[in-house]
Amino acid sequence: MTKVNLELDNLDEVFPSDFSEEQKAKAKTLFLKKLAEDSHNFYGGKIQTAPKAGVFGFNWFNVWYTPGVSKISTTIRDDNDRSYELSNRGNLVAVVSDSTRVLGDGDVTPPGGLGVMEGKAFLMKYLGGVDAVPLCIDSRNEEGEKVADTIIEFVERVQHSFGAINLEDISQPKCYKVLDALQEKCNIPVWHDDAQGTACVTLAGLTNALKLADKEISRAKIVFLGAGASNTTIARIIISAGGNPENMIMFDSTGSLDTDRRDLEENPDFYRKWELCQKTNPDKVKDFDKAMEGADVLIALSKPGPDTVKPESISLMADKSIVFTCANPVPEIYPYAAKEAGAFIAATGRGDFPNQVNNSLGFPGILKGALMVRARKVTDNMAIAAAESLAKFAEKRGINPNNIVPTMDEAGVFPYEAADVAMQAIKDGVARIEMSYEEAYDKAKKDIEYARSMSKSLTDEGFIDRPPEKLLNEALAFAIKEVE
Repeated sequence: MTKVNLELDNLDEVFPSDFSEEQKAKAKTLFLKKLAEDSHNFYGGKIQTAPKAGVFGFNWFNVWYTPGVSKISTTIRDDNDRSYELSNRGNLVAVVSDSTRVLGDGDVTPPGGLGVMEGKAFLMKYLGGVDAVPLCIDSRNEEGEKVADTIIEFVERVQHSFGAINLEDISQPKCYKVLDALQEKCNIPVWHDDAQGTACVTLAGLTNALKLADKEISRAKIVFLGAGASNTTIARIIISAGGNPENMIMFDSTGSLDTDRRDLEENPDFYRKWELCQKTNPDKVKDFDKAMEGADVLIALSKPGPDTVKPESISLMADKSIVFTCANPVPEIYPYAAKEAGAFIAATGRGDFPNQVNNSLGFPGILKGALMVRARKVTDNMAIAAAESLAKFAEKRGINPNNIVPTMDEAGVFPYEAADVAMQAIKDGVARIEMSYEEAYDKAKKDIEYARSMSKSLTDEGFIDRPPEKLLNEALAFAIKEVE
């Protein structure tokens, strides 16, 4: 058995040669989950608080704290905007979740979301040079119901400590109300990454996939499977970017979205879904396979697979079809199966398959761009600008059916994206300060390089231990045994 290396870049080579593609895919999932549990236990989580200012002698404590810090308090009291300069607020994001819709695992209780929220903070720092704090809160009342107003009030009160809010893993339908209310109530950007972030990166991937397929977004027939916060926002952003809603059909767990869905019309909590009922599927197609006939694109964010979408359904699609199956942790259909069924391009949300369409490409650069100009909100135009930025970056360095979007290890994409978002914020009139494109790009690049260099230095100097080889090999042996 080949040993897995520390970089984890040889995962396709470490499993038995007689494993099928399905067995390898299952084994990789099991390996990554087992390694995640053991590694988190080894490190005790994955983020920490570290000072950014030095202690050069005993009296510096009197500068950073009392009595000197009194001047900072009174200065900010007289001009709250100085908090962006005199504290870390200008580069600090709160990652807020009630942990009611975490990945494909659903409600995992408030502390159950910490692994994901810490991961979000980790990626923000390493990819975007942005500091972040995970805040997992309890939105339930005494009867166990989940209440949107609890989250809204919490964020509205805590906003003064942060430059932006990243909402995460909040179940529908309350996620719609929470985002829309907070965007109005808060004077800082409130961003729902499951919705706007996923929509941004999906649009970027779709843009380049359509180019490779020689198809136009305005004419593309698009089927959506799943109608949660992610897919409903993806549809809205695609429409804003030029997609024709009359060429779109969306399915939820009950059926297709159209004007016959009185259950949605009569439930004000699902107003975002009802909006799509009125705009899409004018022919009221009810059957999923009927909708798939001649479809150019499938975008699925629904039930984890691998059998949620059948190969037979993919085979009904048009020539050079595009299949995005992005359920976590297992896609609705594995990419190899989608391609065997006729897909021209297949994408998932996972980094161990080609074409990772994952919001981790979006939020570090988008929030960095918003923070740099002290934006009051993140507009749809800013999300579309980020999508165009990602698509252009990938196209410039070269795209093909197995490489339609940048990857997280392409460090150059994030300052490029951040600068484009900052410029769009200025154009949309939501920025408190203005800067040139060059200034925005240089600042983002400097901050991201600082974060990466700090991480490398901590590892090189031994402040971050390397995981023992035993940890990796035990996880690999476990995964192989489970699949055999």
